[in-house]
Amino acid sequence: MLRGEEMSRTIEDVRAHYDRQAEREWYRLVRHRVEYAVTLRALRDILPDRARILDVGGGPGRYAVALSATGHVVTLVDISPRLLERARAHAAERKVSLVTTVEASATDLSQFDCSSFDAVLLLGPLYHLPEEDERKQAVREALRVLVPGGVMAASFLTRYGPLRELARREPRLLLRFPARYEMLLEHGVLPGPELGDEVVHGYYARPDEIGPLLADAGFDPPRLLAVESILDGVADRVAALHGPEWHAWADLLYDLADDPGLLAAATHVLALCRSPRSDPQEDVSRLGIA
Repeated sequence: MLRGEEMSRTIEDVRAHYDRQAEREWYRLVRHRVEYAVTLRALRDILPDRARILDVGGGPGRYAVALSATGHVVTLVDISPRLLERARAHAAERKVSLVTTVEASATDLSQFDCSSFDAVLLLGPLYHLPEEDERKQAVREALRVLVPGGVMAASFLTRYGPLRELARREPRLLLRFPARYEMLLEHGVLPGPELGDEVVHGYYARPDEIGPLLADAGFDPPRLLAVESILDGVADRVAALHGPEWHAWADLLYDLADDPGLLAAATHVLALCRSPRSDPQEDVSRLGIA
C-alpha cells in the first residue's frame, strides 16, 4: 500500500505527465474517434436534462464542453493546470460556459458539498490509481457528491490492452521485460513505461473487478460497455468516414458495446451506474441501468 508521501509523488508524477503532454492529450480523442463517439452517446443516453455534472479528470474539456453545449451545467476538475488552461480556451472558442475549472485530485473532492451533483464523470482518473484503496476512495468521493439516484460514468483501461499495444508497436519488449508484463497480468499494474507515452502509474482492470469496486462504495450494479466494441485496433478506416456513413458505424458500435463477450477485448470499459435512490420504485428504465 502506498504511504502518504508515496501517494503524493504518484499524483505529482501524473500532474507533470499531463502538463508536459497537454496538447497531445487535447488531440487524443481526435485520434481515438470511436472511443469519443461511443462514450458521448452513452453519456447523452443516461444524463437527465440540464444535469449538474462534475467532470473529474476531464483534462482539456472535450466532454465537458460538448455536454455544456447541449444544456448541461458542468464543473471540470483535473490535477493538471495546463489541461485546465486548455479546457478554458476550448470553452471560450466554442462560446460555452463551464461553471468553473478546479485543480484537484479524484481522491479528494472535499471542496464540493455532499449531494451537489446529478452526475459524476470519472473518465480517466481510475487509470492512474494503482492502489485499490485509492480507487475505492475516488469512487466513494464520487458517490458522496452525487444526489440520491445520481449517475456516474467511470472509464477503466483493461488488462490485455497494453499487451495488444506491445504486439503492435514493439513485441520484442515482452522478452526484454518479462517481470513487467507478469505484474500486469497478475496485478493489473505496469511498473513503468518502456514505450514512452503509456499511461503513467497505470492500472488495468479485469471486467470482473469493476462491479465489486463500485458495489463496495455503495453504487447499484453497473452497465458495462466495451467502448471500442468490435473495432479495437482496426478502427482507422471507419474513423476516417464522414456524414451518414460515420454515424451509421458509430451507432452500430454503440449498440454492440453492450455485448459482454467484448469487454475483455476492448481497450476501455465504461461503467454506468447509479447511487442508491431515495425512492427505490423510481423508474430508471430509460437509463438502461439496473
